[in-house]
Amino acid sequence: MKRIVVLLSGRGSNLEAIVQRCAEEAWPARVVAALSNRADAAGLAWAAGQGIATQALDHRAHASRDAFDAALAAAIDAHRPDVIVLAGFMRILGDEFVRRYAGRMLNIHPSLLPAFPGLHTHRRAIEAGCQVAGATVHFVTPELDHGPIVAQAVVPVKADDTPESLADRVLAAEHSIYPLAVRWFLDGELHVAGLRVVQTAGAPQSYFFP
Repeated sequence: MKRIVVLLSGRGSNLEAIVQRCAEEAWPARVVAALSNRADAAGLAWAAGQGIATQALDHRAHASRDAFDAALAAAIDAHRPDVIVLAGFMRILGDEFVRRYAGRMLNIHPSLLPAFPGLHTHRRAIEAGCQVAGATVHFVTPELDHGPIVAQAVVPVKADDTPESLADRVLAAEHSIYPLAVRWFLDGELHVAGLRVVQTAGAPQSYFFP
C-alpha cells in the first residue's frame, strides 16, 4: 500500500479530490497524513473527519526558514511517504528540503507553466489578454514553479471573466488532473528526462475544459 502525505495551507479541496478518487478507484494507496503551516486550515479539519492523521506546524514559531523546513521534514518522514503532494501549500520551501524529496514531490500551480509562476495568476492572465489559462501539475524543484511538467489542464478565458470566476473554473479542472497525476506517479507511469515527463502508458497529459 503506497503512502501519500499532503501539505496544505487552506481549504484543501485538492486533498478532498485526491482522497475521493483514491476511494472511488480503489487505488493501492491512501493519504496517511495532512500537514499544514496553519492550524486553522480548513483542510486539516476535513482530513481529521476522514480519519487521516493531521498536524499543524506554525512557520512563525521557528527561528528561520531552515528550522521550519527541518521540522516539516521530520513530520513528513514520520509517515514514511512514497509521494508528497503540495495542495495549496503557501510556503516557499528551501533548496535542501526540495532536494531531500527530489523526484517524489508534486505540486499543482494555477497557470499554464512556464507562464505566470508565483501569485495572482488569474489576474495576470486576464490582464495579459490570454485566450486560455489553466493549471499545471509538476515535480517540485528548487526553482519555484519550474519543475518538469506532468500534466496540464486548459480552460478558456471568457470575455467577462474576473480573476474569481476564472479561478473557480481552473480549480474545478485541478480536481480532475491532480488525482490523475498522483495515480500515474504511484503506478510508476512517469518517466522524467530533464524537463520532459512522459506518461509511459500513453495517457494524454493535456486536458481541455469548457
